[in-house]
Amino acid sequence: MAKLYFYYSAMNAGKTTTLLQSSFNYRERGMNTMLFTAKIDDRYGDPVITSRIGITAEANIFDEGTDLFAIVAESIKNRPLHCILVDEAQFLNKDQVFQLAAIADSLKIPVLCYGLRTDFQANLFEGSKWLLALADEMNELKTICTCGKKASMNLRIDANGNAVKEGDSIEIGGNDRYIALCRQHFMEKLYGPTSS
Repeated sequence: MAKLYFYYSAMNAGKTTTLLQSSFNYRERGMNTMLFTAKIDDRYGDPVITSRIGITAEANIFDEGTDLFAIVAESIKNRPLHCILVDEAQFLNKDQVFQLAAIADSLKIPVLCYGLRTDFQANLFEGSKWLLALADEMNELKTICTCGKKASMNLRIDANGNAVKEGDSIEIGGNDRYIALCRQHFMEKLYGPTSS
């Protein structure tokens, strides 16, 4: 039975590296994969998926109007697909998450999605919200806070390293704009220390 998987974490946990390794594992065994990434994240140009450690792979681009089910259904007319992998899955919309579930259920192809759970204000991204609702399996990839505890939050910072409290939910950036922190340090940076 094919499943819909959601691998989520704070930034800098190696989501993209893990995705690319998974695709490599399939291909090394003679199986075909199809990779997708969000058009909005154009830091490395498109159509590629690039990890922070420098591994890259060509990918299909999706935006809010992309019909992922139709693309996969058309592709399997020409070659079998053994796995669909989606990077930046937080940028999916509700319809696209339902399409990915249909790929697993109707086309019998496993779908592995990798993305952030929440934005810089601790709000669920739309894609993450629906993946948390529909995924057969969910796994947290872990990274660490500056204090050594598990980081689960993404703090947006300005050019001086100060916490940004307001703004659009989506602002593309890397280490220059975001820091992964544990909940305690995230809250302290946004709202100040709490009294014990």
